[in-house]
This record gives sequence, structure tokens and C-alpha cells, in this order.
Amino acid sequence: MSILKQSKGFWLSIIVTLIFFVVVQWLISSEILSSYYTNTLFTLSINIILAISLHLIIGITGQFSIGHAGFLAVGAYASAIMTMKLELPFPIALIVGGIVATIAGLIIGIPSLRLKGDYLAIATLGFGEIVRIILLNIDYVGGASGMQVMNYTTWPWVYACLLISIIVIVNFTNSTHGRACISIRENEIASDAMGINTTYYKVIAFAIGSFFAGVAGGLYAHNFYIIQPTNFGFLKSFDILIFVVLGGLGSLSGAVIAAVILTIVSTFLQDYAETRMIIYSLVLIIVMLFRPQGLLGTREITSFFKKSKDAGGGTQNGNKQTTA
Repeated sequence: MSILKQSKGFWLSIIVTLIFFVVVQWLISSEILSSYYTNTLFTLSINIILAISLHLIIGITGQFSIGHAGFLAVGAYASAIMTMKLELPFPIALIVGGIVATIAGLIIGIPSLRLKGDYLAIATLGFGEIVRIILLNIDYVGGASGMQVMNYTTWPWVYACLLISIIVIVNFTNSTHGRACISIRENEIASDAMGINTTYYKVIAFAIGSFFAGVAGGLYAHNFYIIQPTNFGFLKSFDILIFVVLGGLGSLSGAVIAAVILTIVSTFLQDYAETRMIIYSLVLIIVMLFRPQGLLGTREITSFFKKSKDAGGGTQNGNKQTTA
């Protein structure tokens, strides 16, 4: 019976996602959604991919990385070179962008993921700044002036990449590999003592997160007509980090909700950059004071729809309930 319920839930979610895709595609094709709102939708979807890719690194594995914009930049420029310089198809460019970002993630991850806490944060921050400075000094990609890119990003590609990234990360989290990563987040010393190869799983999580950040970079690059190294500075990494922290460390749906809220706020305040940063700061201060675990903590939004007896705990033990 439980398997039947799970299959019903699976097919229901598939139908809902297909209906959502068709409706949005119709709104775009019929020009009911203007180019401004379409671009906002694309930016929102790209930010969700970035948020859930960093969620895997910070929220699931517990590795504090603040250089995610570096992987975004690597994917953006690699995919732009594929389409603009080598004239390869856009799907290949997206895959190449993800692969190059994965290689960059392995290069920085293998030596630095033996570090912990603040030391790892400093190492990843340094990586992001190194990527930005290198791009500033390469004339092949335009240097500081930036690189012109054709607009190939469409709703089907954005939606497909978003759906694939969510499916992969959710399934990875629920697998034995994901549980190993969660154990590292909870207590790395205990995980190591139980025979879990902590460095291996941290590198795997870092590589997967880097891949999807690179794919998001490809979508980002081909959504605008020009990309510049200044678009991928520390503040961009800070924006992505806010999505994960505000949503709740360990909650994928929390990261998605935070990405949606903050992207909408940022879009409507893009003419007031200083005001946007003030609001960001105030939001973080309020959240840290009144809900330090984030909007959803480690819970997923589906847990709120469970029956109260399931949410309350485990089996009855006399007159008391025992938590799972």
C-alpha cells in the first residue's frame, strides 16, 4: 500500500510539473508575460539551481563554502567559449560548462576539503577571487570589458536544467551517499570513526554542487548579451549563501523558497542597490535573532502536509510518545 501511495505521489508531481511547464510556455509564447517578467523568471530559476547546488555543499555536507560564484563564472565563460568561439550547440555548451566547473571543483576540493570551518571558507573565497582576477586578464574572453554572448537561454532549457538538478540532488540526499554526507555534517569525527571516507564524500558533494553551478553559469551567460568578471565577485557568492542560510541549513525547499523571495525583492529593488543590501542585512539580522535555524530549519515543506500523528513522533509508549 505504501508503495502504491508513493507511486501515486510521484505521478501526481510529474503531472503538476508538466502542467506548470506548459502553462508558462504558453504565457511566454503568447507574449502575455513581457520580456521583463520572462527574464525575471529565468533569473529566479537560475538562482534556485545555484541555491540547491550550494545547499548540497553547506546544508547537507556541512562544508562552509563562500566561493560559489567562482564555479558560476567558470561555467559561464566555458559555455560562452563553446558557443561564441567554437560555435558548438547550446546543449553541449551547458554540459561542457558543468564539466569544467566540476574539474575546477575537484582541483580546489581535493586539497582544501581537508580543511574545516573558517579555513575552508577562506580557501573557497580565495578560489573565487582567483577565478575573477584571471578572467580580468585574459583577452581571449574580453578581459575587463567582458564577452558578448548570444541569447540562447529559453524556458524549456531553464526548466529542464532546474528539474534535473532538483531530482539529482534529492535522490543523492536520500541515497546512502547522501546519508554519509549528512553524518559528516552532524559529526565528522564520529563519521570517520565509523569507517566513512569523509574526504571522499566531501569531494563528491563539492563536485556535484560545482557541476550544477556550472550549468547555471551557462544559462546565466546566455540569458544576457554580455558577461563580465565583475558579475562574479564576492557579493555574488554572498547572495547565493544567503539563499541557503535564510531558507535553513539542511532544507532544500527552504533554499528554494528563500531564493524565490530574495530574487523577487532584489528584482524590484535593482535600481536601489544600497537599499537592497540594507534589506538583506536587516532580514539576516531578524532571522538570526528570532529563527537562527532559518525559515524551515532542516525540515522540508512536505513535512507540514503529513498527518499530525506522523509529525508528532513515533510509536506510543504507554501514555507518552517517543520521538523517532
